Amino acid sequence: MKGLLLRLSSLDAHAAAAVRVIAHFQALLGADRLDPAALVRSAAGLAECPAGLELPDGRTFRSDPEGAVPTGPAERVSGRAALRPAGCVWLERTGGPGPFDDLVIEWLAIAAHTVGRPLRVADPALVEVVLSAREAVADRARALRLLGLAAQEPLRVVAVAAPEAPDVAALALLGRGALPGPVRVARVGAHGVALVQRPAGGSPAAALREALRGRARAGVGGAAEAVRAAVSFEQAVVALRFTAAGPPGDAVACHDELGPAALLAELPAARLAALPEVARLAEVAAGGGAQHLAALSAFCRTGSLRGAAAELHLHHSSVAARLARVEEAAGWRLRDPGDRFRAQLALHAWRLAAGNGVST
Repeated sequence: MKGLLLRLSSLDAHAAAAVRVIAHFQALLGADRLDPAALVRSAAGLAECPAGLELPDGRTFRSDPEGAVPTGPAERVSGRAALRPAGCVWLERTGGPGPFDDLVIEWLAIAAHTVGRPLRVADPALVEVVLSAREAVADRARALRLLGLAAQEPLRVVAVAAPEAPDVAALALLGRGALPGPVRVARVGAHGVALVQRPAGGSPAAALREALRGRARAGVGGAAEAVRAAVSFEQAVVALRFTAAGPPGDAVACHDELGPAALLAELPAARLAALPEVARLAEVAAGGGAQHLAALSAFCRTGSLRGAAAELHLHHSSVAARLARVEEAAGWRLRDPGDRFRAQLALHAWRLAAGNGVST
């Protein structure tokens, strides 16, 4: 992160300032436990204006940049973000929002969701033992017990990736209770990893989409006996390759949901890239058409213009225009079920050929 800051400072002062905001909150998220008053003081000092936080239980915290608590109600709320299931965060700046206020508010909201929850960071060495098929079963069972997990109950592995690999926020959210049941998070090699042990082994994919909201990409492995977590980890890494930056539906993939399509990951990337329809999607993407492919993905997933528009927060006519561009390039009629099926397979193949995910 420090190296990235130095490079950005020499290229673009605005980009460097944005990364400083992110780095500031990532440092807070790495703490064992976040205190709401300290979080608000820190955000106010960073933004150089008063900041506030209302927790779901109704408690309210405010601070000015010097760390003092303002008296009276907030008179000028320049930006606000809601928390789930209740509460909000805000900045109080006179003269209109600053250039990075939206970014500060977004990360303040991320951090606020973790307030008061201990960060359940696991020993990476123990997690590596759990995920290794080469270790003896007895050693894996002992590592699970040391992590506070049950060796004989179902477990799923989640592999997390984010731009420039700063997945601290994603892991902090997962490690502070964004998912129900026992969760242990760690960095293992090139991956952020979460070990998730849920009742009946149900998939956490829906909860992940809600928690991460497209801020990071995640692949969810299938349920496996905890001492055989290596199988789920392998599936999670495969599922991660099917993800793309963007809406939650694209950013989180579950191996169970992929079904037979997961077998595409066994084909060489060069062979997938050579498929004519994949090559056409690559041309659309290279021509600045990432938004067109996001619209295609949402349409294939929801099966309707209005469903895709709702998912992307766009008017349905905007989605229709983007789909028309894809239809023209690929020669599909997307209202035809057969063409829509081909489009979904082509999207999977394009993501695999593009090298999504991280090295294994």
